[in-house]
Amino acid sequence: MDFLTNSNVLFYIIAYLVGSIPFGLILAKLFANVNVKESGSGSIGATNVLRVVKQTNPKLAKKLGIATVLLDALKGTVVLIVAMIFNTPAETLWAIAVLSVLGHCYSIYLSLEGGKGVATGLGVFIVLIPIPTLIGAIVWGFCAKILKVSSLSSLLGLTAVILSAILFNNGLEVGSNAPMYIIAFIIYYKHIPNIIRLIKGEEKKVI
Repeated sequence: MDFLTNSNVLFYIIAYLVGSIPFGLILAKLFANVNVKESGSGSIGATNVLRVVKQTNPKLAKKLGIATVLLDALKGTVVLIVAMIFNTPAETLWAIAVLSVLGHCYSIYLSLEGGKGVATGLGVFIVLIPIPTLIGAIVWGFCAKILKVSSLSSLLGLTAVILSAILFNNGLEVGSNAPMYIIAFIIYYKHIPNIIRLIKGEEKKVI
């Protein structure tokens, strides 16, 4: 019972369960009556929500896409902020961050399926390494405007976050960059199909 009443363990469980909430799937179903897991790329992320809903309601698609990004980001941000209020140590905060992203990518509510983790990764990074995250967001925004390829822009933005964090936040206040690398690996891994399509020149643009 001590295990279940340990505050760190409770935060870990909450982080994973909250991270697992498939907001994109819920929003598209509620407001557009479509199942994004059965349409487009099958992803529950904002890009697929935008792409699928846009086929029938372009104005609604943009709103739902933005809402999905914000809610997916907040899944990681809110739990971290609550943990910080309780003076949770940095090591625990980074474990919460990893579990939030893991929950989004491998949701317990979707038989361990999920999204690509970009927005949730953004949500946890902006709390823990804000300057590198802002740099990554600028890179993402620039690439998205020029390239108009969501996956490539996201991966370039993530890479910018990692490189900037090594420069500005090396060690992440826990003596290791491992938690950041784990999050990055999960996101890169979930993008393998996109990377293959990019190499083949088959990745679709977001117009």
